[in-house]
Order: sequence, then structure tokens, then C-alpha cells
Amino acid sequence: MKEYSSFKEIDRDLKILKLQTKIDQEEIKLNIERTKSAMSPLSLMGSMAGSILQKAFILKAVTKLTGLKKVTAKVKG
Repeated sequence: MKEYSSFKEIDRDLKILKLQTKIDQEEIKLNIERTKSAMSPLSLMGSMAGSILQKAFILKAVTKLTGLKKVTAKVKG
């Protein structure tokens, strides 16, 4: 435990702690806003579309590299 030799030291440390508390509160506010933005319907749709495009690109690249071709079946009816 820290020992203080004057009230001036105590006041300085209290001021630092108050400032750290304010910084922490502002960081929490920013994180909440970022989370709200990330969870918005528009953001989620964009993320989903990006994921689908990424998977399609990977599938196409793997198909080209391995020389596999898409097999389609014709149904007689």
C-alpha cells in the first residue's frame, strides 16, 4: 500500500484516478456505439453478402486450381 507524505500527493493521485475513470467511461460509450453499429440490420446484411461473395470466390479459385468441373444432371421427364 502506498504511503503518502502530504495532502498534495493524495490530491494528485485522486485527480489521476478521476481522470482514468472518465477515460474508462468514454471508452465504454464508444464500445457501445460500435456494437450498435455492428449489429444494425444494414451492417449485418453487408457482412452476410461479403461472406457469401468470399466463399464463392474461394470455391471458384479452388475449382480452377484443382481442375474440377461442375457436374450437372439432366432429368428426363
